[in-house]
Amino acid sequence: MPELPEVEVTRLSFVSRIAHARIEAVRLGQPLRWALGVEPHHLVGRVVLDVRRRGKYLLLDMDAGLLLIHLGMSGRLSFSCNPPAAGKHDHFEMQTSAGVLRLHDPRRFGAVVWAENAQAPIVQKLLGKLGVEPFSPEFTPQGWHLALQRRTAPIKQVLLAGDTVVGVGNIYASEALFLARIRPTIRACDLSLARVARLHGAVQQILARALALGGSTLRDFSNAYGEDGHFQLEAMVYGREGLPCTVCATPIRGMRQGQRSTFFCYKCQKC
Repeated sequence: MPELPEVEVTRLSFVSRIAHARIEAVRLGQPLRWALGVEPHHLVGRVVLDVRRRGKYLLLDMDAGLLLIHLGMSGRLSFSCNPPAAGKHDHFEMQTSAGVLRLHDPRRFGAVVWAENAQAPIVQKLLGKLGVEPFSPEFTPQGWHLALQRRTAPIKQVLLAGDTVVGVGNIYASEALFLARIRPTIRACDLSLARVARLHGAVQQILARALALGGSTLRDFSNAYGEDGHFQLEAMVYGREGLPCTVCATPIRGMRQGQRSTFFCYKCQKC
Protein backbone atom coordinates (compact mmCIF):
# COMPACT_ATOMS: atom_id res chain seq x y z
CA MET A 1 0.00 0.00 0.00
CA PRO A 2 1.42 3.44 -0.87
CA GLU A 3 2.27 5.25 2.36
CA LEU A 4 3.40 8.78 3.18
CA PRO A 5 6.71 8.68 1.24
CA GLU A 6 5.07 7.24 -1.88
CA VAL A 7 2.15 9.70 -1.72
CA GLU A 8 4.46 12.67 -1.17
CA VAL A 9 6.78 11.55 -3.97
CA THR A 10 3.73 11.29 -6.23
CA ARG A 11 2.61 14.78 -5.24
CA LEU A 12 6.00 16.31 -5.91
CA SER A 13 6.20 14.65 -9.32
CA PHE A 14 3.22 16.51 -10.77
CA VAL A 15 2.24 19.45 -8.53
CA SER A 16 4.21 22.06 -10.48
CA ARG A 17 2.86 20.80 -13.79
CA ILE A 18 -0.82 20.77 -12.88
CA ALA A 19 -0.89 24.01 -10.87
CA HIS A 20 -3.15 26.63 -12.55
CA ALA A 21 -4.40 24.12 -15.14
CA ARG A 22 -8.06 24.25 -16.15
CA ILE A 23 -10.15 21.06 -16.12
CA GLU A 24 -11.46 20.26 -19.59
CA ALA A 25 -13.05 16.81 -19.12
CA VAL A 26 -13.46 14.07 -16.50
CA ARG A 27 -13.95 10.36 -17.21
CA LEU A 28 -14.89 7.67 -14.70
CA GLY A 29 -14.21 3.94 -15.07
CA GLN A 30 -15.49 1.23 -12.75
CA PRO A 31 -16.62 2.32 -9.25
CA LEU A 32 -13.88 2.95 -6.72
CA ARG A 33 -14.01 2.59 -2.93
CA TRP A 34 -16.05 5.79 -2.55
CA ALA A 35 -18.16 7.65 -5.08
CA LEU A 36 -16.92 10.90 -6.61
CA GLY A 37 -19.86 12.68 -5.01
CA VAL A 38 -20.66 14.93 -7.97
CA GLU A 39 -21.41 14.51 -11.65
CA PRO A 40 -18.12 14.59 -13.60
CA HIS A 41 -19.20 17.47 -15.84
CA HIS A 42 -19.58 19.71 -12.78
CA LEU A 43 -15.78 19.78 -12.48
CA VAL A 44 -15.23 21.07 -16.01
CA GLY A 45 -13.99 24.65 -16.06
CA ARG A 46 -12.53 24.61 -12.54
CA VAL A 47 -8.87 25.51 -12.05
CA VAL A 48 -6.40 23.45 -10.00
CA LEU A 49 -4.55 25.84 -7.70
CA ASP A 50 -2.34 23.49 -5.70
CA VAL A 51 -1.82 19.90 -4.57
CA ARG A 52 -1.35 19.21 -0.87
CA ARG A 53 -0.97 16.01 1.15
CA ARG A 54 -2.59 15.02 4.45
CA GLY A 55 -1.53 11.59 5.62
CA LYS A 56 -2.03 9.27 2.65
CA TYR A 57 -4.50 11.61 0.94
CA LEU A 58 -3.71 14.03 -1.86
CA LEU A 59 -5.80 17.21 -1.84
CA LEU A 60 -6.24 19.05 -5.13
CA ASP A 61 -7.29 22.58 -4.19
CA MET A 62 -9.35 24.31 -6.86
CA ASP A 63 -10.74 27.77 -7.37
CA ALA A 64 -13.99 26.27 -6.06
CA GLY A 65 -13.86 23.10 -3.96
CA LEU A 66 -11.28 20.31 -3.78
CA LEU A 67 -10.65 16.70 -4.75
CA LEU A 68 -9.37 14.14 -2.26
CA ILE A 69 -7.43 11.26 -3.81
CA HIS A 70 -6.45 8.06 -2.02
CA LEU A 71 -4.30 5.47 -3.79
CA GLY A 72 -5.72 2.51 -1.87
CA MET A 73 -3.75 -0.75 -1.96
CA SER A 74 -2.39 -0.69 -5.48
CA GLY A 75 -3.28 2.65 -7.06
CA ARG A 76 -0.91 5.02 -8.77
CA LEU A 77 -1.29 8.38 -10.46
CA SER A 78 0.20 9.41 -13.76
CA PHE A 79 0.28 12.85 -15.35
CA SER A 80 1.09 13.13 -19.03
CA CYS A 81 0.50 15.40 -22.00
CA ASN A 82 0.15 12.44 -24.38
CA PRO A 83 -1.05 9.40 -22.42
CA PRO A 84 -1.92 6.09 -24.08
CA ALA A 85 -5.56 5.10 -24.35
CA ALA A 86 -7.19 4.37 -21.00
CA GLY A 87 -6.88 0.74 -19.96
CA LYS A 88 -9.04 -1.71 -18.04
CA HIS A 89 -7.77 -0.55 -14.66
CA ASP A 90 -7.78 3.21 -15.31
CA HIS A 91 -10.81 4.30 -13.27
CA PHE A 92 -10.45 8.09 -13.07
CA GLU A 93 -9.13 10.46 -15.70
CA MET A 94 -9.05 14.24 -15.55
CA GLN A 95 -8.04 16.05 -18.69
CA THR A 96 -6.63 19.51 -18.03
CA SER A 97 -5.09 22.28 -20.07
CA ALA A 98 -1.65 21.06 -18.91
CA GLY A 99 -2.09 17.29 -19.28
CA VAL A 100 -4.07 14.25 -18.18
CA LEU A 101 -4.17 13.08 -14.56
CA ARG A 102 -5.08 9.38 -14.42
CA LEU A 103 -5.63 6.95 -11.54
CA HIS A 104 -4.67 3.36 -12.31
CA ASP A 105 -6.01 1.02 -9.63
CA PRO A 106 -6.36 -2.74 -10.35
CA ARG A 107 -7.88 -3.53 -6.96
CA ARG A 108 -10.14 -0.45 -6.87
CA PHE A 109 -9.52 0.28 -3.18
CA GLY A 110 -8.51 3.83 -4.03
CA ALA A 111 -10.86 6.79 -4.28
CA VAL A 112 -11.38 10.23 -5.78
CA VAL A 113 -13.87 12.29 -3.76
CA TRP A 114 -15.22 15.79 -4.37
CA ALA A 115 -15.84 18.26 -1.52
CA GLU A 116 -17.13 21.81 -1.71
CA ASN A 117 -14.67 22.99 0.96
CA ALA A 118 -12.32 21.79 3.68
CA GLN A 119 -15.12 21.87 6.26
CA ALA A 120 -17.40 19.52 4.29
CA PRO A 121 -18.57 16.43 6.24
CA ILE A 122 -16.76 14.04 3.87
CA VAL A 123 -13.46 15.83 4.52
CA GLN A 124 -13.95 15.61 8.26
CA LYS A 125 -14.91 11.95 7.97
CA LEU A 126 -11.78 11.02 6.00
CA LEU A 127 -9.23 13.33 7.62
CA GLY A 128 -10.64 14.26 11.01
CA LYS A 129 -9.13 11.39 13.00
CA LEU A 130 -5.66 11.40 11.46
CA GLY A 131 -2.66 11.87 13.73
CA VAL A 132 -0.05 14.59 13.41
CA GLU A 133 2.27 14.83 10.42
CA PRO A 134 5.70 13.35 11.24
CA PHE A 135 7.64 16.40 10.05
CA SER A 136 5.36 19.02 11.58
CA PRO A 137 6.30 21.11 14.65
CA GLU A 138 3.36 19.50 16.46
CA PHE A 139 5.07 16.10 16.37
CA THR A 140 7.23 16.16 19.50
CA PRO A 141 8.56 13.32 21.65
CA GLN A 142 6.74 14.69 24.70
CA GLY A 143 3.38 15.03 22.95
CA TRP A 144 3.71 11.65 21.29
CA HIS A 145 4.62 10.00 24.59
CA LEU A 146 1.42 11.36 26.15
CA ALA A 147 -0.63 10.01 23.25
CA LEU A 148 1.01 6.58 23.44
CA GLN A 149 0.32 6.35 27.17
CA ARG A 150 -3.34 5.89 26.27
CA ARG A 151 -2.68 2.99 23.89
CA THR A 152 -2.36 -0.59 25.14
CA ALA A 153 -1.89 -2.20 21.70
CA PRO A 154 1.59 -3.25 20.49
CA ILE A 155 3.60 -0.27 19.26
CA LYS A 156 3.86 -1.65 15.70
CA GLN A 157 0.08 -1.76 15.37
CA VAL A 158 -0.29 1.70 16.90
CA LEU A 159 2.12 3.05 14.31
CA LEU A 160 0.07 1.51 11.51
CA ALA A 161 -3.20 2.90 12.92
CA GLY A 162 -2.14 6.42 12.01
CA ASP A 163 -4.10 8.18 14.75
CA THR A 164 -1.08 9.30 16.78
CA VAL A 165 1.23 10.00 13.83
CA VAL A 166 0.46 9.50 10.14
CA GLY A 167 2.46 7.90 7.36
CA VAL A 168 4.43 5.18 9.15
CA GLY A 169 3.35 2.28 6.95
CA ASN A 170 4.30 -1.36 7.32
CA ILE A 171 7.78 -1.13 5.82
CA TYR A 172 8.65 2.06 7.66
CA ALA A 173 7.27 0.88 11.00
CA SER A 174 9.50 -2.21 10.96
CA GLU A 175 12.50 -0.15 9.90
CA ALA A 176 11.96 2.63 12.45
CA LEU A 177 11.47 0.16 15.32
CA PHE A 178 14.70 -1.59 14.35
CA LEU A 179 16.59 1.70 14.21
CA ALA A 180 15.20 2.64 17.63
CA ARG A 181 15.99 -0.84 19.02
CA ILE A 182 12.39 -1.37 20.14
CA ARG A 183 10.62 -4.72 19.78
CA PRO A 184 7.40 -4.41 17.74
CA THR A 185 5.33 -6.38 20.29
CA ILE A 186 5.85 -4.07 23.27
CA ARG A 187 2.73 -2.20 24.38
CA ALA A 188 2.78 1.44 23.34
CA CYS A 189 1.88 2.57 26.86
CA ASP A 190 4.93 0.78 28.30
CA LEU A 191 7.42 2.90 26.35
CA SER A 192 9.37 5.40 28.43
CA LEU A 193 9.81 8.98 27.26
CA ALA A 194 13.44 8.20 26.41
CA ARG A 195 12.46 5.30 24.14
CA VAL A 196 9.66 7.31 22.55
CA ALA A 197 12.18 10.07 21.83
CA ARG A 198 14.44 7.48 20.19
CA LEU A 199 11.56 6.17 18.10
CA HIS A 200 10.50 9.71 17.21
CA GLY A 201 13.94 10.37 15.71
CA ALA A 202 13.93 7.00 13.93
CA VAL A 203 10.53 7.64 12.33
CA GLN A 204 11.68 10.97 10.95
CA GLN A 205 15.00 9.54 9.77
CA ILE A 206 13.44 6.55 8.00
CA LEU A 207 10.71 8.59 6.32
CA ALA A 208 13.18 11.24 5.20
CA ARG A 209 15.42 8.58 3.67
CA ALA A 210 12.44 6.97 1.93
CA LEU A 211 11.47 10.34 0.46
CA ALA A 212 15.01 10.88 -0.78
CA LEU A 213 14.95 7.47 -2.52
CA GLY A 214 11.55 7.98 -4.15
CA GLY A 215 9.62 5.70 -1.78
CA SER A 216 9.42 1.91 -1.97
CA THR A 217 8.43 -0.15 -5.01
CA LEU A 218 7.58 -3.70 -3.97
CA ARG A 219 5.03 -4.48 -6.69
CA ASP A 220 3.60 -1.69 -8.77
CA PHE A 221 4.23 1.74 -7.20
CA SER A 222 5.67 4.47 -9.38
CA ASN A 223 5.43 8.25 -9.29
CA ALA A 224 3.55 10.38 -11.81
CA TYR A 225 6.55 10.13 -14.17
CA GLY A 226 6.44 6.32 -14.01
CA GLU A 227 9.65 6.14 -11.94
CA ASP A 228 10.11 3.43 -9.27
CA GLY A 229 11.22 4.02 -5.69
CA HIS A 230 14.38 2.44 -4.25
CA PHE A 231 14.09 2.53 -0.46
CA GLN A 232 13.35 -1.21 -0.36
CA LEU A 233 16.94 -1.84 -1.51
CA GLU A 234 18.22 -0.35 1.76
CA ALA A 235 15.78 -2.10 4.12
CA MET A 236 17.53 -3.38 7.24
CA VAL A 237 14.83 -5.83 8.40
CA TYR A 238 11.75 -5.61 6.18
CA GLY A 239 11.50 -8.63 3.86
CA ARG A 240 14.79 -10.07 5.20
CA GLU A 241 13.49 -12.98 7.30
CA GLY A 242 16.27 -15.53 7.82
CA LEU A 243 19.00 -13.22 6.57
CA PRO A 244 21.67 -11.92 8.96
CA CYS A 245 21.04 -8.70 10.83
CA THR A 246 23.17 -5.90 9.39
CA VAL A 247 24.28 -5.00 12.94
CA CYS A 248 24.76 -8.27 14.86
CA ALA A 249 24.38 -11.02 12.19
CA THR A 250 21.52 -12.70 14.09
CA PRO A 251 18.93 -14.05 11.60
CA ILE A 252 16.06 -11.63 11.10
CA ARG A 253 12.73 -12.96 12.34
CA GLY A 254 9.31 -12.53 10.78
CA MET A 255 5.84 -12.78 12.28
CA ARG A 256 2.26 -11.65 11.71
CA GLN A 257 0.74 -8.73 13.60
CA GLY A 258 -2.80 -7.73 12.80
CA GLN A 259 -2.62 -9.60 9.47
CA ARG A 260 0.49 -7.65 8.47
CA SER A 261 4.06 -8.93 8.17
CA THR A 262 6.51 -7.73 10.81
CA PHE A 263 10.29 -8.14 10.69
CA PHE A 264 12.73 -7.59 13.56
CA CYS A 265 16.03 -8.63 15.10
CA TYR A 266 15.56 -10.64 18.29
CA LYS A 267 18.96 -9.56 19.64
CA CYS A 268 19.04 -5.86 18.68
CA GLN A 269 15.39 -5.24 19.61
CA LYS A 270 15.37 -6.76 23.08
CA CYS A 271 12.51 -4.78 24.59
